[in-house]
Amino acid sequence: MRPQPAYEDAIDLLDADHKLVKKLFIDFNALVEDDAPPQFKQQVAVKICQELTVHAQIEEEIFYPAVRKAIDNDGLLDEAEQEHAQAKELIAKIGAMAAGDAGYDEAVQSLGQLIDHHVLEEREQLFLQARYADLDLRGMVPALAARKKQLQQPAPAGAAKTPKKQSSATAKKEHA
Repeated sequence: MRPQPAYEDAIDLLDADHKLVKKLFIDFNALVEDDAPPQFKQQVAVKICQELTVHAQIEEEIFYPAVRKAIDNDGLLDEAEQEHAQAKELIAKIGAMAAGDAGYDEAVQSLGQLIDHHVLEEREQLFLQARYADLDLRGMVPALAARKKQLQQPAPAGAAKTPKKQSSATAKKEHA
C-alpha cells in the first residue's frame, strides 16, 4: 500500500490535484501534436475526467461549504460552482464521444482551458481568502483525503451493470 502524501493543509491537497490534472492536459496535448492513436488519447482523457470529477466533488461537498461560511463572498463561490457545472458538461460530452470522433481533441482541450481559468481564479482569489479566513485548513485534510479515496474506489463488480430499479433480491439471484 502506498503511503498517503502529507499535505500542509486543504489548499495544498487541492492544489496538488490541480498540478496533476495540468500535467495530464500537457500529456494529452503532446499526444495530439504527435498524432497518437485515439486509444492513447482516450486513456489520458478518461484519467483527466476521473480526476476532475473527484476533485470537484470534494470541493463542493467539503471545501466550498466551509469557505462559504468563513468568508463574505458568495459571488466568488457561486462563480466557482458555475465553472464546475461547465466542466461537468464538457466531461459528459467527452464521455459520450469516441476518441476518434471529430471534435474529441478540441473538447478535451476546451476543458483544459476552462480548468486553467478556474485554477487561476481559485489560486488568486478563493484560496487566498480562505487562507486569511477563520478556517481550520489543516483540519480539513483528513475529511478531504478520506472522501477523495472513497470516490476513487472502483465500483463493485457488476454494480454498473445492475439496473437501479432492480431489487437486491433479484440481483442476488442473477449473481448466484
